[in-house]
Amino acid sequence: MSMFTNTNGDPKSDFGILAEEKESFLKRIPKTQTFQIVSVLFVITAIFSAIAPSTFFTLFNLRNIIINISVFAVLGVGMTFVIITAGIDLSVGSVLVFSSVIACKAIVAAGAKGWGTTFMGIFVAVAVATAWGALNGWLVSIAKVPAFIVTLGSLSAALGVSQIITGGIDLRGATPELVNKIGFGNVYKQIPVLGVIAVVVVILGGILLHKTKFGLLTYAVGSNTEACRRVGINVNRQLIYVYSLMGFTAGIGGIMSLAMYQQTTIAGQSNTALTVIAGVVIGGTSLFGGYGTIFGTMIGLFIPIVLQTGFIIIGVVPFWQNVVVGVFLVAAVYVDNARRNAADGGGKSLKKRSKKSTS
Repeated sequence: MSMFTNTNGDPKSDFGILAEEKESFLKRIPKTQTFQIVSVLFVITAIFSAIAPSTFFTLFNLRNIIINISVFAVLGVGMTFVIITAGIDLSVGSVLVFSSVIACKAIVAAGAKGWGTTFMGIFVAVAVATAWGALNGWLVSIAKVPAFIVTLGSLSAALGVSQIITGGIDLRGATPELVNKIGFGNVYKQIPVLGVIAVVVVILGGILLHKTKFGLLTYAVGSNTEACRRVGINVNRQLIYVYSLMGFTAGIGGIMSLAMYQQTTIAGQSNTALTVIAGVVIGGTSLFGGYGTIFGTMIGLFIPIVLQTGFIIIGVVPFWQNVVVGVFLVAAVYVDNARRNAADGGGKSLKKRSKKSTS
């Protein structure tokens, strides 16, 4: 019997079912949050392109957008994992600053020359940031302190330690290799090295989240922590790993920031956490845990960066970016909450109908 025949042996009927399923799938696409966010980004881009076609929609401006989003994209990978577990990390900007300060101190102490010193600075930045993330994870999972409080305290502590080390003054001393080859370097013509680093981290993060056991456990912990404990999953260890990953990406971001600005940015990361969290949530990752994608995060992060760039080009005060991003953030959480309520309502109505049919 053909694989396309149904229980009645009618192949035409099966082809009809397949066609209906395909049509139903195509109808569902416009209702997905990812499609809606892509549409919003397209509309924003179209508006700015229409207002300033000679300056906004250019290769030079596209390169600037890629450079500006590169650090946020790296941080967004780690934040996606954290929020999928129903956690939060408000300290990401301060940990980024702390890692860049320690790296800069280490680079200067080693002579600030050569690729060996550069790689040493990269290793130090990633190591100290990963350790800070692991500490956050330990406090959340083992000490049972709410993630909001833990990372709020880390935000203050990491920034405070950075200011104590530097006296509140930004440090210079990045190696020429770090600045010229990474911060201002190009892989091919106008393709920036920072953008390539971000793409590599995003791809690896996507594989880790969507194609590995680690990603599956992350979704599981965010969906139902207690159920995970009952089936033998080491939830505490998974949370420590996830927050360590957040710290790891903050360390990479710290080196990228140091390479981009040629100095630490002690006072320049106050809105970093807001921008990253907003991008992740706008991109469809649920603050309630259990759902999220790396692709959605990247689309969500493009919105605040494109808004910032567009406002500067058309002469609008860039502070309006925070207003618009705040509105998007609240709207995204509202939509997520509404969908959850609708799904719960659908589940309850299905249970009622099943009870009636069995009675």
